[in-house]
Amino acid sequence: MSQYKEKLEKVLTEVGNVVVGKEEIIRKVMTAILAGGHILIEDIPGVGKTTMALCFSKAMLLDYRRVQFTPDVLPSDVVGFSVLNSENKLEYKPGAAMCNLFLADEINRTSSKTQSALLEVMEEGNVSVDGKTREVPKPFIVIATQNPINSIGTQMLPESQLDRFMIKIGMGYPAPEQEMRMLKERHKVNPLDRVQQVLDIQGLIELKKMVEEVHVHDNIYAYITNLCTTTRNHPLIELGVSPRGSLSLLCMSKANAFMKGRDYVTPEDVSEVFIDVAAHRLVLSQKAKMSHESAEKILEEIKGLVPKPSLS
Repeated sequence: MSQYKEKLEKVLTEVGNVVVGKEEIIRKVMTAILAGGHILIEDIPGVGKTTMALCFSKAMLLDYRRVQFTPDVLPSDVVGFSVLNSENKLEYKPGAAMCNLFLADEINRTSSKTQSALLEVMEEGNVSVDGKTREVPKPFIVIATQNPINSIGTQMLPESQLDRFMIKIGMGYPAPEQEMRMLKERHKVNPLDRVQQVLDIQGLIELKKMVEEVHVHDNIYAYITNLCTTTRNHPLIELGVSPRGSLSLLCMSKANAFMKGRDYVTPEDVSEVFIDVAAHRLVLSQKAKMSHESAEKILEEIKGLVPKPSLS
């Protein structure tokens, strides 16, 4: 495991050399990739969301596609379409989703039909065009970005679509000293050009298989279940974490343990990823909204209410 841990650290270093001062965010994205999930990043434009996705694709030699989602983007732009060729037969033209790493930029600016087309690919791992089903390449990772809801031209993603993302995170502004470092480094060269390949596709697939083999104690299964059940019974939560969310929490916990060089999950692994996995899946009650309660604050309270189990 030590040799794989070293490669993972090198990937994080390569991305961190470009996306300055966001080590924790970079680690969370890598954890979600190992867990086999998709990532939603909500933040203002210009803080490095697209750059980070590009860095991961270069460091792991992933086939990369990016679509700037606008109201006129069609489902066929994502999943592909069929055209008549010179032999008068239908020929499939692949859409942007036929890749390893798909960046859906500003996903909340496009139509609900196009959003649904992408989210179906995320869930099923294949596209259906003219009655024929085609698998997307493996691995298939979606990093979607969205601007804050009060931005012009945005619309909220419905709960059913948010639930397809394993985690939701924010980038935030860099600290002044980090921003100054970025300005100096980008004055003459683009750091993206210096990103070195550390892993390849087969290596990433092997890492994902190793994550699947991480041991989970029965008490950890009970802990995850108790955390998610508590969200469903909380007085300030109208809609709690779904069973899909429970599974995402399990996968993220296993990947978090693997990132730390362990082949077993601890309660701390679950606790560390709980808010990133659960916050975007909640629908708060009207009372919570009127009291200006946040999902993150309520989840912190739940973490305190549910006791961490012993593994002995």
